[in-house]
Amino acid sequence: MSNAVLRISRIGNSRGIRLPAAMLRKYHMKDALIAEERADEIVLRPQRATRRKLSWAETAKAMAVAREVWSDWDMTAGDGLHGF
Repeated sequence: MSNAVLRISRIGNSRGIRLPAAMLRKYHMKDALIAEERADEIVLRPQRATRRKLSWAETAKAMAVAREVWSDWDMTAGDGLHGF
């Protein structure tokens, strides 16, 4: 791990830093970063693309298209749990 001294520059009424291109490539930083404030430091990390979760209806459609068979997972048939 290496250290880099970065200068704080004026950007309008705000301040900013420039990250070296090699650092951006190394950590796969593209358009946006997450800045996490901790007790005594600020951690910068790449923003990962979030995968949208499927709704129940979308999941059922995807399972139908894939012709998935879930009968082996049926908890009501012959599992020995009928007494509960």
